[in-house]
Parts: sequence; C-alpha cells; structure tokens
Amino acid sequence: MKARPITPSVDWVGAVDWERGLFDALIPLPDRTSYNAYLVRGSEKTALIDAVDPSLLNVLMTRLEGVEKIDYIISLHAEQDHSGGLPAVMEKYPDAQLFASPKGKDTLSTHLPIPAEKIQAVQDGETLSLGDKTLRFIHIPWVHWPDTMAAYLVEEKVLFTTDFFGSHLATSSLFASADEGRVYDAARRYYAEIMMPLRNMAQKNLDKLSSLDVAFIAPSHGPVYDRPALITDAYAKWISGPYRNVVILPFVSMHGSTLKMVAALSESLAERGVAVEAFDLTTADIGRIAEALVDAPTLVVGTPTVLGGPHPGVIGAAYLVNMLKPRLKYLSVIGSYGWGGKAVDTLAGMLENIKAELLPPVLCKGLPTDEDFRSLDALADAIAEKHSTL
Repeated sequence: MKARPITPSVDWVGAVDWERGLFDALIPLPDRTSYNAYLVRGSEKTALIDAVDPSLLNVLMTRLEGVEKIDYIISLHAEQDHSGGLPAVMEKYPDAQLFASPKGKDTLSTHLPIPAEKIQAVQDGETLSLGDKTLRFIHIPWVHWPDTMAAYLVEEKVLFTTDFFGSHLATSSLFASADEGRVYDAARRYYAEIMMPLRNMAQKNLDKLSSLDVAFIAPSHGPVYDRPALITDAYAKWISGPYRNVVILPFVSMHGSTLKMVAALSESLAERGVAVEAFDLTTADIGRIAEALVDAPTLVVGTPTVLGGPHPGVIGAAYLVNMLKPRLKYLSVIGSYGWGGKAVDTLAGMLENIKAELLPPVLCKGLPTDEDFRSLDALADAIAEKHSTL
C-alpha cells in the first residue's frame, strides 16, 4: 500500500478495485477497475489530485501515511468515484485548499458535504505554483461531465486527464506499456460506454490538448500511458476513423423463427464478404455490444413480436444504442410475428438519435418461408452494396 512513483515529483496513490463487477448499476466490469489519485510534490508545496471512490478510501489513506502536509487538493471531476473521498481527505489535511473548475465547485457542493466557500474555482489556463513545479488547469468539459478539467505538470510533462482516456482495468501494472494490447482493448470498451455519446466534445478536447508536450497521460481509471500516442491515436481513430466492414446484429428469439432469420442473414452477408457480429440479448454483455458499435456502419436488430411490439430485451438494447449515439450509417430490422404488430415503427421511434438510413426490414409471420429468405438475401445485397462505398 505504498505510493508508486511515476516521475521524481509524481506518485500514484490510487486504489485498484479487484472486486467491483458493475459500475453505476449499469456497466459490466469484466476487467474490474481502478480509482487513480496522484500526489505531486514541488519544492514548496504538495498537491493531491483526486481522492478515489469512498469504498476504497482506506487504501488512499494508507498510501498517504507519512505525508504530513498537503497544501492543495485538486478535484478534476466531481463524480463520486474520483471525489467521494474528498471529505475524509480534507478532514485529515484541514489546512489544504480545494480547487475545482467553476462547474466542479457547484457540483461538489451539491453532491458531497463540502461547503461551497471551501472550494476555489480555477479558470481555464490558470496555473498553480508548487515552487519549482507548475500545474496548469485546462477545462475539458463534457468528457464526460460539464465540470471536467485536466491538469498539466509543466516541468515533467505529465497530463492528468481524469475520465478522458481512461480504462476500466484492474492490474498491478502502473504503466500501459506493460501490456498495451490489453489496455487498448479496455480503453476501447471504456470509450464506447462513456465517451462515444460525446465524441464531438471528445474531438474538441483532443484537439485542445494536442498542443501540449506530453510524456505521460495519467487518467483516473486504468494504467498510466507512458507512450501517450497509444491512446491519443486510438481516440482519433475511434472518433472519426474508417469503418469496419461489419454488421452488428443483436437479437432475441423466443421460438426459433427470428434465430433462423439471424442465421440466414449472417450466412448471406458472409457470402458477400461482410462480417457479422451477432449478440443474443438474453445473455450478451452490453459493454461488448457498445464496443462493437464504435466503428460499425450497420446495425440490424432481430426481434420477435410481444404484444404488438418488440421484445422487451430488444427495447432495452435499442434504448442503449440511442443513448450511445454510435456513428452508424445504416439500420434495419428483421424478425417474426404471430398476427401483427408495430415492431419496426416502435424501434425506429426509439432510435431517433441515430441519423442513419433505414434499409428495408424483413418481418415474417410465423416460420420464415422461402420468400422471406429471398428478402434476407436482398437485404444482404443492399448492405454489401452500401459497404462497398464506405
């Protein structure tokens, strides 16, 4: 439980959460996570950046044993997994000054028992001297809350980015270079679940930070990037890079009809050189679906009809896709019904955030017939033609 050095002046004092399996009662954490905090020492002053999730506050406090004085506490983001430990830290270091962005000041004072008068708001570009070290504050709103800011340690070129560039990954490795492949995969999933709905703001903030000379990127979750280009290049690709030649096909099948259609469409697309990633929504990891959508051009939803509408599991998935706002270009629906329904209209209405072209849906009554299979082949033709021009 000792502090771990990143540079001569910066120590990691965070906590690895080896047990947490779900985040925000929503996001599965197959690789668990970490809550990073950083101690920055100058010749005259010492600053603590962020304060971990309250569930692991004891780990932070143990790592701070022997640190007699902290002059400044910096909250880069007011969400509880980064700032929930602040009240206890401020009690331990009562003379410390707490800094946050102007919106962070308001959010902290409403989410935590911290009076607003104890928080000093810092402006974009404002600096804080630690003696021989300087922290520059950079507002990077909406990655992923409006209060978010970064801090840049000028002399040692360390950029603290809070949730921006994070990864939900529990590991004993301090640096991403220890296993870049695993970190990349975890960061891609994290981007899909948290940053993808805000990719326009992510692009603006990526551009804003690009002028900095950075040796280390220190996010609030996951390892520190000791090769910053790994994550900055990845974000540039995920935000606006080329599409994969793939169809994402989440589905539910109650009595086998929709499953037959999913299988037939998958085969037909494969024959035309288009890959398919299918997800049975009764068992699928929603994070894996989100990740698959990052650079997929086409989504086809497979659903049976329940009381005139889509299956509830499909409704949940459609709601998630609409929230995540992936950069899809094409949508369609396949499925079955017993006597009628409005599955297509319902799903189209639920996906209003997705500005994609609706390709002709294929719905069958009962078991799919030869004519239905020919319609699926026609849908595959249409998708393959669309993908040929990506």
